[in-house]
Amino acid sequence: MANFSLAIHGGAGVLAKTNMNESLKVLYLKGLKEALEAGRLVLKRGGTATEAVVAAVVSLENCEVFNAGRGSVFTHTGTHEMDAALMEGENLSAGAVAGVRIFKNPIKVAAAVMEKTEHVLLCGPEAENFGTEHGLETAKPDYFFNEFRHKQWLAIRDTNQTKLDHAVVLPSSPPDKKFGTVGAVALDVFGNLAAATSTGGMTNKRYGRVGDTPIIGAGTYANNKTCAISCTGHGEFFIKAVVAYDVSCLMEYRGLSLEEACSYVVKDKLVKIGGEGGLIAIDKSGRISMPFNSEGMYRGFFQNDEPNQVFIYENAEEI
Repeated sequence: MANFSLAIHGGAGVLAKTNMNESLKVLYLKGLKEALEAGRLVLKRGGTATEAVVAAVVSLENCEVFNAGRGSVFTHTGTHEMDAALMEGENLSAGAVAGVRIFKNPIKVAAAVMEKTEHVLLCGPEAENFGTEHGLETAKPDYFFNEFRHKQWLAIRDTNQTKLDHAVVLPSSPPDKKFGTVGAVALDVFGNLAAATSTGGMTNKRYGRVGDTPIIGAGTYANNKTCAISCTGHGEFFIKAVVAYDVSCLMEYRGLSLEEACSYVVKDKLVKIGGEGGLIAIDKSGRISMPFNSEGMYRGFFQNDEPNQVFIYENAEEI
């Protein structure tokens, strides 16, 4: 179908329509559009799907309104622990990091793991040592400080609760920000697929909690035989359901279309076990699917030189 395509998400679970005013909507959609353009620049010049998804995710990590990179939520101890993953469909190469605290763009660290090591997943302080040894840009804690994020954390820090970032309600604060995991999937002119995902995790998480994002097959997956997937939502459920790989398996072994496989996993299988969220997916022909079972999902896509389409709820939004 398409010579090159790219889809992105900024997280499932969004502001209720009653709280979404025009200025806020433009803020979110602007962040999505900038990420799409970052990926488009790569693909138009003949770059790879891997380069395109990294560029798109870097843009989203740099945008403070999303729960990744600069906009990451606070842990129980008042710090930030970020996860990211990258996978290529051509040869199933993958790299991921979990629990890193100091990098502006965790997706770049995941890419370095894929490109420069024989491993797939590195975590914690040793992953940080690896990243600094390879010259990846770091930042001090104040780079990741966000007042609204801080208030979210203060609201539940004295409890044993962990919350999806969009699930933390602050009655004393204007409901002006909702955040989520970010991701991108792409098909390049060479016919190769790639997927990338990045997140700050859950507000008030403890004990080094890691969600689905850096788990290959759960939150991130790519295979040229089938599709590329990036997930967003309550990670524990996505891990239990092995969501990303399950979509691929339904296509490869049962012959389902991309749309059929994605719809079944997100709107049936996940719902039955109580999992909230969604995913973006692209198949080897450039078809795109972006299902979710929450009120909305920040998302967008383009195919070839067609205009960007960006969404929050069910219908496209023009900016």
